[in-house]
Amino acid sequence: MTQRLDGRVAVVTGGASGIGLAAVRRLASDGAKIVIGDVDADPGKAAADEVGGLFVPTDVTSESDVANLLAAADDAHGAIDIAFNNAGISPPDDDSILDTDLDAWRRVQDVNLTSVYLCCKAVIPYMRRQGRGSIINTASFVAVMGAATSQVSYTASKGGVLSMSRELGVQFAREGIRVNALCPGPVNTPLLKELFAKDPEKAERRLVHVPMGRFAEPEEIAAAVAFLASDDASFITASTFLVDGGISSAYVTPL
Repeated sequence: MTQRLDGRVAVVTGGASGIGLAAVRRLASDGAKIVIGDVDADPGKAAADEVGGLFVPTDVTSESDVANLLAAADDAHGAIDIAFNNAGISPPDDDSILDTDLDAWRRVQDVNLTSVYLCCKAVIPYMRRQGRGSIINTASFVAVMGAATSQVSYTASKGGVLSMSRELGVQFAREGIRVNALCPGPVNTPLLKELFAKDPEKAERRLVHVPMGRFAEPEEIAAAVAFLASDDASFITASTFLVDGGISSAYVTPL
């Protein structure tokens, strides 16, 4: 494994499990110093300990918590080179617009979209000070296509992440700050496994549309994070970076 991120400082929200945990491990293996922000203290600390990093308890919907996370990273390492804004939720009460109530809508928007706004707003001044930085915001393939099995607030939140990332990538491009929206397809994470367990029919309806015939593994998404964080992606900003097994391009899938 190359050390293409040697000495760089990466802040990962939602780093205690799933894609976030896989990214923590991959970024660390590429040489980055890791700071994790998560609401789940025990797994978050365990993940940080595993890679010799720092864990900061963080509610990403809290402006003060986000500010504290980034200040802790800067205090510990004197820089913030990479921000992987990955925390998100997909609760069962987020369903069709006809069935999703306002509280469920707002909760998903707060965690999935407002948190990315808060994290970007707080980290960009550190990156402007340095004259460089890579921000990777987790959007989703659902931001570029529709689904009849709707999660209306989740889909809307990820569309917001995609649009905001594009705008920030353009706005700060000449200051050396790259901002990209990572758009994973369905990923084999605890959230997806829970979906399979609770509603196998709904899960199978998703799988049939993936041309590669399987869901992504978290490590495959983490590899894309590491690429976008590195100088190998030095001319990539404001992008819709799809890692979806071809799902967003499929009309029909192979038999």
